[in-house]
Amino acid sequence: MATRTDAPTRREQILKEAARLFAERGFHGVGVDEIGAAVGISGPGLYRHFAGKDAMLAELLVGISDSLLTGAKRRLEEADGVAPEAVLDSLIEGHIDFALDDRPLITLHDRELDRLRDADRKLVRQLQRQYVELWVEVVREVYPELAEPAARSAVHSVFGLLNSTPHLARPGSLPGRGATAELLHRMARGAFAAAGAR
Repeated sequence: MATRTDAPTRREQILKEAARLFAERGFHGVGVDEIGAAVGISGPGLYRHFAGKDAMLAELLVGISDSLLTGAKRRLEEADGVAPEAVLDSLIEGHIDFALDDRPLITLHDRELDRLRDADRKLVRQLQRQYVELWVEVVREVYPELAEPAARSAVHSVFGLLNSTPHLARPGSLPGRGATAELLHRMARGAFAAAGAR
């Protein structure tokens, strides 16, 4: 299995370019020839890797939901015995990494989720629900005064805040990745603190 330090596989390159192009021009605004050209292969050559654009979209959207859930579970395992506040900070940091580094996937999810086959869309929703519930459990440890429905609403609100990154200014005009990440982190913690305030 490839590690994150390995060069991306051809399949990963295709998915990255497909995500970028779909986010820029919409799913129906991009042809397989354009995706192929972006990675230096013929459009028909893509069919050695994917059955078609629908399969690419499904792998992108199911894949990112699975990746977020897997990453959150890993962070919880690594934080065993750590104060709940630090665990929440770790979850926030992980989601911020996604929000800053995978902005096209946020746009894709917002625009194209309904294009998935029912089974794929249900899988995305199932993975997302599990991800939310991990957060709710941690948020309630940090803010025990929050009832479960309020904690869940707060988690969804923070996701909305963090997932707003595609609407930020172009990356070159942002204050820098580190400063943007710090700002998002402070805003997320502030939102949870406000939700837990009486």
